Amino acid sequence: MSTKRYFVSPDDVPGYSPANHSGTVNKRLVSPDTVGAKSLEVILGVASKGKGAHAHFHPGIEQVVYVLEGRARAEVDGQVRDLGPGEVVFFPEGMAHVFTAITDTVKCLVIYSPPYGEDPKKGVAA
Repeated sequence: MSTKRYFVSPDDVPGYSPANHSGTVNKRLVSPDTVGAKSLEVILGVASKGKGAHAHFHPGIEQVVYVLEGRARAEVDGQVRDLGPGEVVFFPEGMAHVFTAITDTVKCLVIYSPPYGEDPKKGVAA
């Protein structure tokens, strides 16, 4: 009998470089593969200065980015804002967005609903 997994450390999961990004490393903390989540996905993302998510959108997926450390510039629907720790941006499904580190490093939690899973059909360059 297998025991369900509910606790995940960033050290437990491999890092990867997501599509439509440069200079970033993501770690999928909560996902169908890690804990069996069906309706959302939580990623720890780290980007270096001047790097991040290029203009892209996610058909059928809502996205939230919560800044943990550093500062980043987010762009969505003609709005631009610099974000720091404790601040959040919401990217509606199907809407092009950009997210760029403006300090040496930015660390954030990225939440997708439903899960993104790096499916090429779910992350389209704008």
